[in-house]
Amino acid sequence: MKEFFKTMLASMTGCLLSIVLLFVIILVFSSVMFSGMKTKQVEVKNNSVILIELKNAITERTSENPFDNMNFGSMSSDKAIGLNNILRTIKYAASDEKISGILLDLSDVNAGYATVKAIRNQIETFKASGKFVYAYGDNLSQKAYYLATVADKIYLNPEGSIELKGIYMQTMFFKKALEKLDIDMQIIRHGKFKSAVEPFILEKMSPENKLQMQMLANGIWEEVKGEVALSRNLDTAIVTTIADSLFAFYAEGALAHGIVDSLIYRDELETIILSKSVLTGKTPYLSINAYFNTIKPKLFSANKNSIAVIYAFGDIVNGKEKYGVISGKHTAKTIRDAAADPDVKAIVLRVNSPGGDALASDMIWREVKQANAQKPVVVSMGDYAASGGYYISCAARKIYAEPTTITGSIGVFGVVPNMEKLFNKKLGISFDEVKTNKNSDFISTSKPLSDYNRSTIQFMIEDIYSTFIKHVAEGRKMSVEQVDSIGQGRIWCGSDALKLGLVDELGGISKAIDFAAKEAGITEFSIREMPYKRDFFATLLEDLEIETKISEEDLINAEFGEFTQMYNSWKQATNVSGMQMRLPYFLIIK
Repeated sequence: MKEFFKTMLASMTGCLLSIVLLFVIILVFSSVMFSGMKTKQVEVKNNSVILIELKNAITERTSENPFDNMNFGSMSSDKAIGLNNILRTIKYAASDEKISGILLDLSDVNAGYATVKAIRNQIETFKASGKFVYAYGDNLSQKAYYLATVADKIYLNPEGSIELKGIYMQTMFFKKALEKLDIDMQIIRHGKFKSAVEPFILEKMSPENKLQMQMLANGIWEEVKGEVALSRNLDTAIVTTIADSLFAFYAEGALAHGIVDSLIYRDELETIILSKSVLTGKTPYLSINAYFNTIKPKLFSANKNSIAVIYAFGDIVNGKEKYGVISGKHTAKTIRDAAADPDVKAIVLRVNSPGGDALASDMIWREVKQANAQKPVVVSMGDYAASGGYYISCAARKIYAEPTTITGSIGVFGVVPNMEKLFNKKLGISFDEVKTNKNSDFISTSKPLSDYNRSTIQFMIEDIYSTFIKHVAEGRKMSVEQVDSIGQGRIWCGSDALKLGLVDELGGISKAIDFAAKEAGITEFSIREMPYKRDFFATLLEDLEIETKISEEDLINAEFGEFTQMYNSWKQATNVSGMQMRLPYFLIIK
């Protein structure tokens, strides 16, 4: 009888939890739908000013998740706008008579330098319309200041500061931590610069890695320093002195050295903007999100001729399709579908990826090559297009990159953790086995690799690397020897990659689209963004999973603060295995 009541109670508890979960789903669904129905149409008044704050992380494409950044306490969502819509919104605003200017109200920009460069370039185009651009900040990070320098005027809080100090790169190493856990990371690689494995086996950078990191940092800094100097009418040597001496870290120093135009409070900024807009009362500000939602129906034309912009951002995986990762099978199918569609006249593949799974990368490469034989395929590189990210790009007709894009990293490595000592000594777990063939245990993480196993993996890696450089040589019209000499896992910034022939031209996605249209022989066209968004219920199930992940991330951020990145790096380090084509895992760029 006791067991009966225990079973009955467990069943009742399970039913109750199911009912509660169903109730939550219905409540959330109803709230989202109701809030969507009740959304007030924002009025774009005369002399409106677009307010760009960029508080959230900037992804390549605006998320379609109905619960993105959802606060279930207030049942509200602070939905982030993607780079794609940031750029098209600023472009549209340049010709909108009701928009008088832009205010960049910045503190930090959670994106790579190439993404900041793309936004900066679009604002430069906006300024050509004769409208004003002002920037203001209480404290500005270096990336925020880099973006702010595109403005006509930069204003700083009298007690504020600007983080202008040059480029800093840091790599985390886990060798001693893994030793403490008795985990042996068995590394097999090709490429003396393939530094992604170094955190597992070294305590500091190898000389080769140090060299490439220094060159990468120098390349990014030369671009940032040059843009700052040009915009602020300063000599680059002066910018170097300011950065070396940290003169901009205090407001008076920033003003004295020409880094900002004036030190003012926010109420004084309001007076300046009102006078510039010839307004009285209160400035009609519009957030870039609100303005985008207002003009959205006007941004997407229905021209039959179209250019497919296919977004490939995140790690490359041989798994299911999900927002923020590049699924080999799904992305390959997306390219194949665009190539087969007679209305799609050209394809722009937007790549922002540090790489990942070798097989998935090859699937995508094949479809890029096949599609390019039918119609123009042009690649636009974002912050990263390295290793697997470069692999999927090299077969395109033309490759565009930003000067600060991190690319190259043509190399392959494999990681197989041996956790035998962790299991035996730390956890008291042992294993026994039977097998039918000599290598039935290939590959095991509970014991060391045999010499034959290791040599087999080395052969596979050499084979993948050989294929990699052959694909690059074919796509870039270079010899295999030339590719190998600039390969070996070495990473390059976009400006250096241009000199080496790894990319064709410096520029953003707009240039890539214009070239694709020219190659296709069309002047009137619409943009078709792919992959297409999925049906609501498929998205809903994924979003519930993502919401749990977001909640976990929020807790980690709250607990670890600035050390969150270290925690995430450690999680990556202890979960990696298999053959990979990717950038260093634990690179922090500031």
